[in-house]
Amino acid sequence: MTDIVQRGLWFEEFEIDARYLHRPGRTATEADNVLFTTLTMNTQALHLDAAFADAQKPFAARLINSMWTLSTMVGASVAQLTQGTLVAQLGFGEVAFPHPLFAGDTLYTESTVVEKRLSSSRPGQGIVRIAHTGRNQDGTVVATASRSVLVRCTPRGDDL
Repeated sequence: MTDIVQRGLWFEEFEIDARYLHRPGRTATEADNVLFTTLTMNTQALHLDAAFADAQKPFAARLINSMWTLSTMVGASVAQLTQGTLVAQLGFGEVAFPHPLFAGDTLYTESTVVEKRLSSSRPGQGIVRIAHTGRNQDGTVVATASRSVLVRCTPRGDDL
């Protein structure tokens, strides 16, 4: 019997300009929005108060919390890119939400490896910069973000 363990990529496996399409997508629900918004103590009425949000232009609807969108977009990449190989998330660069996400929309995420380099201070590890793009079911970009992660290099025999 062969054991196959799902994991992310070792530093050496990341390819510049490689684009990963993370599937399945994730359909945002009213429950997701209310739970995430209240768990994070965000009292923005545009997320919680239907009567208020419905009266606001230009969208006239509750918006999915943009931090849910960002978290879900990054989370969708974990199994394919960093599961078990991540040392630390180092930070985010540009984050933008050019179009809102609404309950019932499905978020599809893609990630592109922008650059990578070996760490100068942490042997056996490297820094990878990844650009994430989130699109709704119509292909409209709803979020973009770049992030830097510290990942392990391929283990040698003495690292196992």
